[in-house]
Amino acid sequence: MFSLQKVEDVGTGSTQHRHEQVTYWYARQLDPAQVETQPLNTYHVPSGIKKAMNLDLFMRTHTPEPRYYETNTVPALRTLKAKIDQGEKFFSMGLLDDAERSFLKALMVDEMSVPANYGLGDVYTEQGEFAKLHKVLSVLMGLDEAFTVEYRQKLNSFGVNLRKKGLLDESIQFFNRALEIRDDDEHIYFNLARVHFDKGDMQQCIGVLSKATELNPGFAEAHKFIRYCEKMAPAQGAATA
Repeated sequence: MFSLQKVEDVGTGSTQHRHEQVTYWYARQLDPAQVETQPLNTYHVPSGIKKAMNLDLFMRTHTPEPRYYETNTVPALRTLKAKIDQGEKFFSMGLLDDAERSFLKALMVDEMSVPANYGLGDVYTEQGEFAKLHKVLSVLMGLDEAFTVEYRQKLNSFGVNLRKKGLLDESIQFFNRALEIRDDDEHIYFNLARVHFDKGDMQQCIGVLSKATELNPGFAEAHKFIRYCEKMAPAQGAATA
């Protein structure tokens, strides 16, 4: 944890005065020459856009704040995790209203929390609250972190749930966003192909499945799905002729 102090002159002439502003930053070293910085929100939790910065420049401009981290950030992160864990527990028990409240409380601490947004999205998907779901989906689509390896299982299951609820366009949009961040996951391609299949677009489905098998030639389920779609495609063409 580090602080950054900025001093600037405000006003002119006799009314001019110096204004000092201190902001706090979470920093993670990426390699010997770079760090990744992220601002702290009002609840002392790392939140917002992450940026890479030259290590030497960072150390010249920022001041270490180890006591700040222990005093403020650690308790806030524990509170955030407890609320998310509680939400997930309620969701697994089918207590959707309680789960919603827990995830909303977590988002009050960090509105950009990936697991809290995924959890709330799952709740609204199950409740059929599609207007609220679209708001959560919009947030997730703007969070690159939501599509990283860490959330691989969660993003796939979330996109699948959108498909199962009949939100096919939203599911396609979600999986395509995931592929913008990382295009090396054959399971994302496979799940995207399932959505195109449900829309009746066999050729698009086959094309996406082919990308999955290129990444993993041993993906037996994808090969089987391609063969099935190839059998369906002529029948589909005959039906539309």
